[in-house]
Amino acid sequence: METRTIRRTSVTLPELDRPDLYLSHVTSLEGGRGRLEEFHYAGGDLRDLDLADTHLLDGRVTGLKARRVQLEKIRVDAVEFAGCDLSSLRWADSRVSRTVFRDCRLMGAALEGVTLDHVLFESCKIDYGTFTRVRAVGPVIFVNCSLREVTFTAADLGAALIDDCDLRLTAFEGGKYRGLDLRGNDLSQVRGLSSLRGIVIDHSQASQLTEALTAELDITFGEDLSNG
Repeated sequence: METRTIRRTSVTLPELDRPDLYLSHVTSLEGGRGRLEEFHYAGGDLRDLDLADTHLLDGRVTGLKARRVQLEKIRVDAVEFAGCDLSSLRWADSRVSRTVFRDCRLMGAALEGVTLDHVLFESCKIDYGTFTRVRAVGPVIFVNCSLREVTFTAADLGAALIDDCDLRLTAFEGGKYRGLDLRGNDLSQVRGLSSLRGIVIDHSQASQLTEALTAELDITFGEDLSNG
């Protein structure tokens, strides 16, 4: 079983190259009776992609570009998304497990009520996205991703790890983050520090959190005042 491990966090990856699995090329992600399995969807350039009440199982989605994406009540198991541009993604009330997003553009994506279990985001651009009531019920890894100005609201990311990511003006607004591993990142511009009780960092990052808190509280140092 293939895994991706960073420090203490291991994500089980989809096994799509095993000899007993043949991925059929498909021209749509809409399966019969709401289920699509053992598939490869490649190179689609769509204006709109709307999926609801669908189960995607054992498949690859590569090079998909869609200008507007609406996903609702979707179950995704053992799927790899690679080189996709889903910048207008709206994804709600769904469950994603053993899934990889690699080299994808998810700019401004809005996830709400999505449950994640063994999910890897690798080298993705997710700037300006919103994660609302997103729960990591199993391990989740963000590695080498851009999360600039992403907002996590009422999220549960205690089982997650964020490593070597751009966290400039990334905000945490309520939620549960105890155990979230933030080592390997520059935390000096993170916002919403009061929500981050119980996170895991390195000693060297403590000064970065101090810098972030100073900016967040708009603190003025007395020695910087003109009258002393």
